[in-house]
Formats: sequence, C-alpha cells, structure tokens
Amino acid sequence: MENIIEDLTYRGLVAQYSDEEKIREILSKPTTVYCGFDPSASSMHLGNFVMISLLMRFQRAGHRIIALVGGATGMIGDPSGKSKERNLQGEETLRENTASIKRQLERFLDFSDPNKGLVLNNYDWLGSMSTLDFLRDYGKCFSINYMLSKEIVSSRLEAGISFTEFAYQILQSIDFHHLLHTYGCRIQLGGNDQWGNLTSGLELIRKLDGDNEAAGALTAHLITRSDGKKFGKSEDGALFLDPKLTSPYRLYQYFINTTDEDAVKYLKVFTFLSHEEIEAVAKEHFANPGARIAQKKLAEEVTRLIHKEEGLKEALDTTAAFFSGNVTSLKEETIVDVLGGLKKTVTPGSDLLSFLVEVGAASSKREAKTLVGQNSIAVNGQKISDPEAVIRAEDALYGKYFIVKRGKKNYYLGQI
Repeated sequence: MENIIEDLTYRGLVAQYSDEEKIREILSKPTTVYCGFDPSASSMHLGNFVMISLLMRFQRAGHRIIALVGGATGMIGDPSGKSKERNLQGEETLRENTASIKRQLERFLDFSDPNKGLVLNNYDWLGSMSTLDFLRDYGKCFSINYMLSKEIVSSRLEAGISFTEFAYQILQSIDFHHLLHTYGCRIQLGGNDQWGNLTSGLELIRKLDGDNEAAGALTAHLITRSDGKKFGKSEDGALFLDPKLTSPYRLYQYFINTTDEDAVKYLKVFTFLSHEEIEAVAKEHFANPGARIAQKKLAEEVTRLIHKEEGLKEALDTTAAFFSGNVTSLKEETIVDVLGGLKKTVTPGSDLLSFLVEVGAASSKREAKTLVGQNSIAVNGQKISDPEAVIRAEDALYGKYFIVKRGKKNYYLGQI
C-alpha cells in the first residue's frame, strides 16, 4: 500500500494531526476516511478542490472514502471563517445545491463500488432527529466551556453568534460518530479552519465510546498565494468547478499566470505527478524561468484533471483564438465568462467610430479614427480599415455579441 502520509507531507498538505502516531497506525492498512462538503452554493470552487483531491489521493492509495454532503448542516451554516451570521438557505435551494455538489463529486471520485467510495447526505440521519434526542444523546456530552474554547466560536463572541451556529460543531460531531459506527470510518479530513469541528467529533467519540476507539482527524493547509492573498480568487471572484460558471480557459489562464514559486508549490498540491516528475519539472523550470515550464505543466495538468481532455483542448484553442484574434469559434459561455466583465450595450447600425467609443475601445471619435487608420481594430475577428463602416446586427456573434480587439491584446465586448 502506498504511504499516503509521506506523500501528503512531501506535497505540503498536512497542517495538523489529532495524533500523528495513531493516524499512521490506522492508515497502515485499508481504512475508511471522510470529508464533508457544504452545499451553500450550486458549485464548488478551487479551494474545495484541494479537499476533493485529498480524497482522490486516499482512494488511489487503497483506502475507502466517504464524501459527505451537508444537506442538514447546510441548513444551519458553519461559522468557520465567518465574521457574521450566514443567511439561511431555503430547503428547495439546498436540495438543488446538494444534488449539484453530488454530481460534481462524482466527476472526480469513484463511487461505482461501495467498498471504494460512498457519497452520502447527512440529512439522512440528522433530518429526522428530534430536539430532545439531540439534547439528551449529544448535547449532554459537550460543556459550554469546551465549546467556547474553539477558535471558530471564540472569534465570533464579540460580534455575536446565535445558538444555531454555536451548535454547529455538535452536528458535525454527530456525523463522525454516525459514520464510525455505520461505515467503520476512522479518519475525518478537513481544511485547517475546520480543526475545532473535527476535534469536537473526536471528543464525542471519546465520551460515547471511550478513550481506546481508533479514530483521528487530519487537516490540510488552506492554500494561499506567495503574496499571502487567498488562493483561488481572480479579479472577477471565485474560480468555480462548473465550466458554465468558470470556463476551462479562465481556469487555465489562472494557473499559467502564477508566480514561479507558486507554480512549483501548486504542482505538488494539485497534480498527481510523482515526486520525481515534479522535481524534474522544477529543475528544468528554474534553469530557464523565462520559458515558464512549470506554469505550462501546471495549467495543463489541472485543467485536464478538472475538465478532462476536451476541457484542456477548449482552453488551448481559446488561448490560441484570443492570441490570434480569430474569435469566431468561441463558445458563447466562454465569451460571457472571459469578456463579460467588459460588456457594454451597443446600438447596431451605428458607424464604426461611434461604435468604438460606445464599446470603450476609444475615448473619442478622433482617437477611434487614428486607431482605424493604424489598422489596429478588429471586430469579431475581422480587421476593419474603413472608418465609415457600419456595424450591422446580422454580423453579431450568436446574434448579440461584438468582440473588439484593439492592438495585440486589448479586448472589448459589445452586446446588442
């Protein structure tokens, strides 16, 4: 069996162990591990993918994995990392999000054999629990002092925390206890911000089953960039795993534009390249940093991993289209995802100079005329050198878009 701990250590993924020696012993033979996923949104993002890839590593190392979608805990809201109360989701929205998250997990994890992996919903056991059962069977196991000592709670005391979010750690603890006794699950995984919730689960197991129960918790580092900023955010917000929300091209561009330091770090965190392959890429990269070898390898590997070969091909084709200016082959969702933030409403039938001002490619008709005279303007992939040309509705991509390229790399989007 592959030594999963040594691999995670090399990749810089392990932040904390509840008991390293005990966890190593548990993982010395095939066991069951789980990680929870919050259905507060319809799609997971790159930060969540760190935990998905962690489950992938455990599964590939021969362990059984459980991906737990929080259909019940999602109704409460995890206080971790929040400075104020969450807005509670409606039941219908949560059901839709839970189903969407399950479909995403199935893209990356093998649930074809229950001996290899399971995807579960904690609403199945928490949803029918009565208030009296919750208080008698589980609430009795936690002192207020213990719960207040958790950073996820103490950090919120000054701003205020409701009893609802205060009790979240007990619900997550019940999950671990239930999975231990129903599925033999002995290890809980989570991000480093989940440490308080994970150790509460161990406390409940200790109280109900005694000190000798073989169970442990392991957290992964929350990934940051070399400049200390939060990982996985672009200027337009979170980078989602749903290609309809974040195109393969934008994902590819995020990784191709990482720093040299981050590129090698992310090769360890996100890819399944062997240690030897990563070291070889790093050596080649730093021998010739200008070639951006690590960034290219990283972008290709991650895009392929998340969006398969067809997604990587789309990203590379889109990259080539924007570089060359031949944008007529772009998918509509790619146009919206990549250029949507630049969108300006335009009026078809106007002359080219007025149109360029309207779309923001020129500050005045005078500047627009100069740009056209310099042969610097292309609309939907076609160079236009006639300042009196008319922008016609029938020439719009998908009946509504005009992609304007000014010079070598400045793009603008007009929409009818």
